[in-house]
Amino acid sequence: MNSLPQLFENNRNWAKRINAEDPEFFSKLSKQQNPKYLWIGCADSRVPANQITGLMPGDIFVHRNIANLVVHTDLNLLSVLQYAVDALKIEHIIICGHYGCGGVRAALENKPHGLVDNWLRNIEDVAEANLETLTPLKDNDRVDRLCELNVLHQANNLSRTTVLQEAWTRKQSVDIHSWIYSLEDGHIRTLAEPIRSYTPPRSSL
Repeated sequence: MNSLPQLFENNRNWAKRINAEDPEFFSKLSKQQNPKYLWIGCADSRVPANQITGLMPGDIFVHRNIANLVVHTDLNLLSVLQYAVDALKIEHIIICGHYGCGGVRAALENKPHGLVDNWLRNIEDVAEANLETLTPLKDNDRVDRLCELNVLHQANNLSRTTVLQEAWTRKQSVDIHSWIYSLEDGHIRTLAEPIRSYTPPRSSL
């Protein structure tokens, strides 16, 4: 028995529509995945990688966590990264944050949030390193600016991983992109030029 019948109905309708558009789609998809992109984004349900980039299943490899962090001790992310770079040979890694991020806002609040506070310490470090930039800003502007700075910081963290260092050493082409998404207009914006090799930390645009 299906406990969530609406979702199963949605699934059948989606599969039917895709099959009508391309009768060989699922047959080809089941044989291999060959994405060119790895998306590291926020777990926020309003920021689905495939939909906002207009890509189909199989086109983009996805990892999501609260506030799109790249933490050097996160074996989940590092395993995804290694598989994407070493096995799938992806060519582009996109770090995509979004304005109004709840994780970023929580990191700025001086109150406990439970277990997630341990994760949010990484964003607090970014905020502390950019106090001069953030302090004069009003609440929402401060959150949004930290969302941008957080993306830039995570892109730099990514460039320092052993996976990327080794890939670049063997001359594998992998670009790291720093993007921010707006929930208000649905647009993605670029925050910086792609990183194609290790660069020192950067704290501003």
